[in-house]
This record gives sequence, structure tokens and C-alpha cells, in this order.
Amino acid sequence: MLGLETVAALIAKDGLVLLAPIAVLEGPIVTVIAAWLASRGLLDVWSVSVVVILADLLGDAVFYSLGRWGLHRLPIRWRYRMGLSRARLAQVSGHFQRNGVKTLVVGKLTHSAGAAVLVAAGLARMPMGRFLWVNLAATIPKSLFFVAIGYAFGSAYSRIDDWIARISLLLLGVILLAGIVWLIKRTTRK
Repeated sequence: MLGLETVAALIAKDGLVLLAPIAVLEGPIVTVIAAWLASRGLLDVWSVSVVVILADLLGDAVFYSLGRWGLHRLPIRWRYRMGLSRARLAQVSGHFQRNGVKTLVVGKLTHSAGAAVLVAAGLARMPMGRFLWVNLAATIPKSLFFVAIGYAFGSAYSRIDDWIARISLLLLGVILLAGIVWLIKRTTRK
């Protein structure tokens, strides 16, 4: 992994051409750094916004594709060890038919659960067009929020990165705790 100072220097030197692939991999903190560079006149803020939104959608599509077309290629015994039985896949598919939009938005905004939710959407065979529209609707405000943070406070990108990590871990903990509570309630009802 490259250090944040190296990322900032590379984006400052090579601009949007390098921003796009790095943003696919790293997302929020790269958006903050690029917006900070835009505030210093090294990049155009609107171009940064468009590039990070498209990069985010591309990364989401890769995770979706992994779930939809990649995991079924694993041997059946590996899939069962991962908990991907036919019954479980049917449950996931039913969940995404009923609550796919909410699940994608929550996964997108929590950041820490995002990859798992995106892969699950692919496993559930959520229609690709719907998947992309929902993700676009959630990505635009999220990306613009990080652009605004970077434009206003980007010089403190190391501290911002720490806060992103802390908030992501906190949200992951909340999600895990909610899942545990849900499982306990479900088992006590039976």
C-alpha cells in the first residue's frame, strides 16, 4: 500500500489519469486528497467529482460481478464451507428482492460492509441495471460529501483517514451487534 503522501504526490503529478485507478481501490481518502489538490488549483473539482463517482461505480461493479459470475466457479465443497448452500443463496436472493435497495444503500454508506453487500447483490442476481442505478444514487451524495470535506479540510488528510477508519469500524461494530441481536431474537422465537 502506498502512503498517503505518495498518493497525493502521484495524483498532483499525473492528475485524473492516475486518480481514476487509485480511486477504484481506495475511494474516500483518495477523494479527499484529490479534492484538496483541486482546492489548491492543481485539479478541477468538477472533474475530480465525476472521476471519483465513476471509479466508485466501477469498483462496485467488480464486486457485484464477483458475486454474480465468479463465486459459482468455485468447487461446491468450497462454496458450502463458505456458507453458500442453495438454501442460503435462496434466502439472500429473497432478501434482495424484498430489501435490495435499502441493503445496498446501507452497505454503501457504512463503507465497512460495502464489499460484502455488493458481492451478495451479485450472488442474489439482482438485476444489473437496478444495481447500478441504486449504487449511483447512493454514490453521488457519498462522493460529493468526501469532495466537500477534502476541498475544505483536505490538508489534514491523514487525520481524516484516521476518522474514516474509526467511523467505518464503529459502523461495522453496530452492524455486527445488530446482527447478533437479530439472531438472538430469531432463535428465542423458535
